[in-house]
Amino acid sequence: MERGTFSKYSWTDFVFSVIGVCTFLVDWGSDVWVATEFYCRGDFFWFGVLVGLMVLSSVVVQMFSWFWFKYDRELPGFSEHTGAKSVLFGDRVKLSCLLHVLQLGFLFRHISAIRQGFRVWWRKEEGSEYAVYLTHDLSMLRLIETFCESAPQLTLMIHVILRTNKARTVQFVSIAASTTSIAWMVVDYHRCLRAFLIDKAKQGWGSSLIYFLWNLLLIAPRVVALALFSSVLPGYIAAHFLMLWFVFVLWAWQQRTNFMDSVGGEWLYRSTVGLIWYFSWFNVAEGQTRGRSLIYHSFMTIDGVILLVTWWCYRDLVQTDAFVLPLLISLPLTYLLGLLFKTLYYCCFHPKLWRPLGREPGLPSDLPDAEVSFRDFSIQDSTPSSTLVNKRMACHATNFYTDQRVLRNPHGTNGAEPPRL
Repeated sequence: MERGTFSKYSWTDFVFSVIGVCTFLVDWGSDVWVATEFYCRGDFFWFGVLVGLMVLSSVVVQMFSWFWFKYDRELPGFSEHTGAKSVLFGDRVKLSCLLHVLQLGFLFRHISAIRQGFRVWWRKEEGSEYAVYLTHDLSMLRLIETFCESAPQLTLMIHVILRTNKARTVQFVSIAASTTSIAWMVVDYHRCLRAFLIDKAKQGWGSSLIYFLWNLLLIAPRVVALALFSSVLPGYIAAHFLMLWFVFVLWAWQQRTNFMDSVGGEWLYRSTVGLIWYFSWFNVAEGQTRGRSLIYHSFMTIDGVILLVTWWCYRDLVQTDAFVLPLLISLPLTYLLGLLFKTLYYCCFHPKLWRPLGREPGLPSDLPDAEVSFRDFSIQDSTPSSTLVNKRMACHATNFYTDQRVLRNPHGTNGAEPPRL
């Protein structure tokens, strides 16, 4: 495998960390504002739903953060990168536990990343690998927080507007904050995945733009379809979610995910993946995934059609007459456009990477493995390494970018597989 130097912390990493914490605070502030408005107006049901989403999201994110803190402390040599001068709790387990119980662990990770990044980028101090490590963890936590809170909250706000047939300023603010949070998460997550590529510098902003567009164009009609369905049959949306979530969790289990370092943590991850899949596709296993993606999008297309047909049958004819036709035309076209952008990304912007399944004994170690090789990240295991690399994001980068391919053996056979979608 081609070897490269792990990416260093740069000013763009620092800017993304700062914008990330600002986005988090704005989103949190808008949640509090909307919840206060619901409570003051006597909309206690929607107040309870919104607060429930906020609490659920916070608890799930804190649990992931706590699990990762425990895992990282057991990595060989990790304490050398997080000594007294670093800020991610160090080895103060009781303080870390208290912060996570108080639902402040995620916020302090943001503060730690900004402080560590400032020391590395501005003061030119050591600790670049640890700063990158922190930003990668934050990217994954923001992804989880987005689909646990922002996406459901966006659905709720559209549902409220449809049910009341009017919108207040606070609802537009909430919709804007949730949409911004989702958009930023998509770009930031894609950027962190690219950090594990040797040719990272060659991956221009066009790649991130297309990646952002196909995700947004697929998520948006999904959210609107769910909101439309819940506006006519509000009592059935919970049953719809639980039924699909259970199926998705079983599917994640069937794919034998191996993301966390404990059994309990892995089931937490699979449960969260089930929630993410309710809104968007998210690759969780290495190997050929074209079939999985085809199954997922076919299933979601059928489910979306059922949601729209149900809304059409039960809708208020008077209130919906003005926008029913544009919705029925724009939502399928938007989803189709998203699929086209996704295909465009994988055909023109996705790096064509392969990894060998293994080398035959005696083969030279300098044989080329791929058109573009993976960055040499040493995922932490029992062997101490001087390079600190975030194995969690490295795992997702492997799932997203690589396709296993058998090298040509001495007998001339080749077990190449087609590029993944």
